[in-house]
Amino acid sequence: MEKLINEFSNHIHVSNLAEAAVLEVENLKTYFFVKQGVVKAVDDFSFSLKSGDKLAIVGESGCGKSMTALSVLRLVPNPPGRIVSGSIKLDGKDLLQMSESEMRNIRGNRISMIFQEPMTSLNPVLSIAQQIGEALILHQKLSDKDAFDRSVELLKLVKIPEPLRRAREYPHQLSGGMRQRVMTAMALACNPQVLLADEPTTALDVTIQAQILDLIMELQDRLGTAVVLITHDLGVVAETSERVIVMYGGKKVEEANVNDIFAMPLHPYTQGLLAAVPKLTTLSGKESYSKRLQEIPGIVPALVNLPDACTFAPRCAFATDICRHEYPPYTNISSSHKVACWHVAKVC
Repeated sequence: MEKLINEFSNHIHVSNLAEAAVLEVENLKTYFFVKQGVVKAVDDFSFSLKSGDKLAIVGESGCGKSMTALSVLRLVPNPPGRIVSGSIKLDGKDLLQMSESEMRNIRGNRISMIFQEPMTSLNPVLSIAQQIGEALILHQKLSDKDAFDRSVELLKLVKIPEPLRRAREYPHQLSGGMRQRVMTAMALACNPQVLLADEPTTALDVTIQAQILDLIMELQDRLGTAVVLITHDLGVVAETSERVIVMYGGKKVEEANVNDIFAMPLHPYTQGLLAAVPKLTTLSGKESYSKRLQEIPGIVPALVNLPDACTFAPRCAFATDICRHEYPPYTNISSSHKVACWHVAKVC
């Protein structure tokens, strides 16, 4: 296994892990133009990644996490969706200015994505080896035989038992955990600079979740890939990430190092997410559940024709008139901690 990992490490695109940002997303706006109006799925969103970074993007369903990842790969369905402004730079080159043929050389090669649901993301009529080998044949110009052999090696790398047999099987013959491992193998086949993992543990049991996350982090550490983990599970964030962005209503509401987010959450929405996580405490040597969980009142707003105000205001206990009429600017609490809230002092 050690020899196999080292072999893949030799093919990494990035030779110097201390160099400048690999991926820079600046003021990204992805809108959907529908009959009801304009859906601002991603609204003025920015982040940057260096090689080896572990960034988590968290928030409830419908806040724009997955659409951010699809925007990076330029996979937004058009119509009705469109990236209306901003920039997405990979090694300083703007992906939004590239042709579709140039983007095909980027997808699955320099930027890969683990999609949310492996059963619908895998092709039911192609074998596992064919699906993994497709990227190897396209981007690394391997022969069919070499692509098959490398696919088996990748299955071994992601710890699938009997990799030679599994390579010849089809998605319906694999368990959910194995299918997710196949998705991971496909994403890492060409040793990408950036890996976008969109809810990679959805619908998996707790044990398999831990194995998949450990696998992604182990390979990331060895290969130097920058990882963006999209999730709503704060427990996963605490174990796997170094930096966290909290999204709500298509916007970034807070960004900080993972320790600061858990120790000093400054946005009411972040505090609400943390308060809704079940906690098990130990009293006098016995396990006991803590006090009743707090819930965030209301629901995520529909993103159609949103007003130019704080989108969390209808659900926020600290909201005042200014919150309902103006969107707050980002406040730099420290060099690594930013928050968009008019009432940071009260929230603290």
